[in-house]
Formats: sequence, structure tokens, C-alpha cells
Amino acid sequence: MQTSNTLRRTTLALLTAAALGLAPTALAETGSGSGSGHKGSPWRAAWAASPQSPTAPFTANWSQQGFDNHTVRQVVRVTTGGTRARIELTNRYGSTPLRIAGATAARTAEGGAVRPGSVRQLRFDGRASVTVPAGGTLLSDAANLPVEAFGSLTVTLYLAERTGPTTFHHFASATSYRAAGDHRGDLTGAAFQETSASWYFLSGVEVTGGRDSGRRNGVVTFGDSITDGVGSTPDTNGRYPDELAERLAAAGRQRAVVNHGIAGNQVVNDTTWAGEKGLKRFRQDVLAEPGVRTVIVLEGINDIGGSTATFPAPPTPDVSAARLIAGHRTLIREAHAKGLKIVGATLTPVKGSYYDTPANEAKREAVNDWIRTSGAYDAVVDFDRAVADPADPDRILPAYASGDGLHPNDAGYEAMAAAVDLDEL
Repeated sequence: MQTSNTLRRTTLALLTAAALGLAPTALAETGSGSGSGHKGSPWRAAWAASPQSPTAPFTANWSQQGFDNHTVRQVVRVTTGGTRARIELTNRYGSTPLRIAGATAARTAEGGAVRPGSVRQLRFDGRASVTVPAGGTLLSDAANLPVEAFGSLTVTLYLAERTGPTTFHHFASATSYRAAGDHRGDLTGAAFQETSASWYFLSGVEVTGGRDSGRRNGVVTFGDSITDGVGSTPDTNGRYPDELAERLAAAGRQRAVVNHGIAGNQVVNDTTWAGEKGLKRFRQDVLAEPGVRTVIVLEGINDIGGSTATFPAPPTPDVSAARLIAGHRTLIREAHAKGLKIVGATLTPVKGSYYDTPANEAKREAVNDWIRTSGAYDAVVDFDRAVADPADPDRILPAYASGDGLHPNDAGYEAMAAAVDLDEL
């Protein structure tokens, strides 16, 4: 399986490089106007990260201190292409307006470097700088930036003024870079001496035009750390949504797959460190995405285990299997109300993890039985059985385990993607 994955990634990389090599290098902006509405939009989500409030439960990051005369450079990989692109910036959890002194987009080279000749200034309603209101989200103007599926973009933000605590996404499984002063136009990464494994203020990349223009066939993966990709190798795009996008492309069924997982997130409980509950953020993170047809839901293991775990925060209120199922039914209703197909994913094994108790296992099995047999979801993907050890089904197969008893490794995420019936998307 790993060998076939390597070959597939090599092929995709070659195709992307060839396409980008033929693409125009001009990134001239066209005034599309800022804003966050998507109704009737020709735009399609190509990459996403769910916003979170400032926190540092595991490792140090820049969210709580924020920025002051800093340039932040972030690398993202899109899963669908187009002839124009724009970025989404968020200040959802900011308490004061966020001033972006300037922003650029470029094609990624190595690390914090970008490709010569590709750096262009992004604009916002025709202006080089913009203020994002506290609690707000906005889009850049459209840039004539042809991008190909699986191409990497480097987005650079110059934050000249003190930002205070920042809206961010904690587990990026990717490296972001910071430099003092204004380095928007730097080609090399020499000035970017600080790194972080999170994304800041950047919550989306959208594209329009190209062969998929006008098609509403994107897939949103919604969930917790196992959707977020915890346990995958950083900077390799080895999360299960990435693997699913590559599998679709290899099958000749190219579709955008965007990731709205948040590590630690719960369906029915807010937490101090893992985002607002899924029942609330589903509307902002999933239902607002343009060009989407299907959502895959893999969430609930933290609702079950959070009431018994004391790390990284105090336990959350106990959630019964019945209450968790009711939460899933709410997500299903909301997706259907927006005309989306919704696929339910079974909860993966937890034996050997800090969630491993008889009571938690009983809840997990009850929820999984409901997902498999109720018919409430439009389709089901059985991630539980895809990664379980046949000799000990309550445990992740050792070859698929990252080592904490809870999260898969790269091979496990690939096995999850392989379990998805592409015809059900």
C-alpha cells in the first residue's frame, strides 16, 4: 500500500509541476470585492482550515501573544485547480479589528522560499491593506493565479501593528514561518528564522474557472484530530482527506476535498482548547463552503472520552450515546436542509489510549452500531473496521498506529481513505 501511494504521489507531483510550468506567471488582480457570501457563487473551496480561539494546550505557538511588525508565511496545498484564486482571512475569535498591512501569494519552492517571478500582491476591494473586523471573515479580490490540483501555494501576511491574541488553527501538520519586519516579497526563506506547526488568520483558498468551473462536487471532511491528521508526518499531506483527494484523482474522478477537522473537537460540548462544539461550527465551517456536494462526518470520540480524560484540560461534561446520536441527527438535518449529501463515519478504536475504559468502549460501540444500521446517514464509511486489528478489534492495527492508541499513522490514514466508496460521494 505504501509503495502504491508513493507512486501515486510521484505521478501527481509530476503532473502538477508540468501544468504549473505551462501556466502564466502573471498574478494580476481582478476586483471581485471582499466579503464572505457564497450564494450562487462560481467559486469552489480548494483548501480550508477551521478557525480556533488562541490556545496552547500541547506545544508553544504564536496564537496567544500574537504578532507585532511580523511577516507570517504559510504553505497550503489545494486539491482542485482553477484559473483564478482568492484567500479567506478570519478574525473570528479576535477581540479587536485585525489590520493586514499587505499580503502576497506565490508558488511554493522549498521551505519558506517561493518561486522567482511568482510573487504578486493580493488586494482587498482594490486596496493593498485591509482591516478584518473583530469576529469577521473576508475574502481577497480574485487574482489571476492559475493553480493546479495538488499544487502548493505560499500565502504571506505582513502584520505591521500589534494584533493581540490571534485566531488560528492549532494542528496544521505543516510548517509556518515568521520573520521580523516586512518580508512579503522575499524569494528566499532566509529571513524566516522562526517556525510554527499552526496556521494563523488564513482559513481558506478558493478557486474559479478551469475544467471544474461551475461544478458543485466538492467534499468537506468534518471531525476531530483524526480528520485533522494528528499522527501523520508533518509537511507530507498525509492526512486521510489528502489521501482521499489523491485517490479520487488517481481514479480519474478529481474533486476538491477540504479539511474541517479540529483536534480534540466535540459534537455537543464546547471546550477551552479544541474549538466550539461541532453543532455550532458546522454551520460556519461546512455549510458556508462554496462548491460542496458531500460532507463526511467523523466525530464523537472526544465527547465519549473527554468526560474521563484529565489531559490536556479538565474533563468535559459526560455525554451519553443517545445524546451523541441526537447531535449527529442534527448535523444530518442541517446538511440535508442545505442540499448536501452526508456520509457518516464510524469511530475508530481507542484500546490502549487515555480514552480506554469499559464505559467509553460501550458508548463507542453503541454509536457505531447506530451509524452502521440506522439508515440516518445517506451513506456510511466504516473507518473503525478499516484500521482495527482483526485479532483485537477494539485496538488499532499496529501497522496503522501512531503509538498513542488513538491516532492512526500515515499508513492508517491511507487505509481510511481506501475504505471510502467513491461512488457514495
